[in-house]
Amino acid sequence: MKTYKLLGADGKTYESETPGTLGGNSKLKIYGRLDCWSALSTIKRFPGSYEKSRVFFADEKTALAAGYRPCGNCLRQKYREYMENPEKYREKFGVHLADERKD
Repeated sequence: MKTYKLLGADGKTYESETPGTLGGNSKLKIYGRLDCWSALSTIKRFPGSYEKSRVFFADEKTALAAGYRPCGNCLRQKYREYMENPEKYREKFGVHLADERKD
């Protein structure tokens, strides 16, 4: 059975039988759609490099809880809402600052 490596709310990877619905960049702490033109363009321009920072999430709540923010390109409206008030945006998903993983 095929499994997928996803990042959990605690910032640790785990194996899942279900693929992630969002991709992210662990260096920039950004998540976005799997078909994000910005991420795909970077992967194409720097083969083998960007993939090292690539992570995947089951859902948006998990990405937020892990300390990531929406992509300003593929999730522009969510990004704007998040940047306007990050705490309020997280609260929509039941995620609070105290829940986030500390680095």
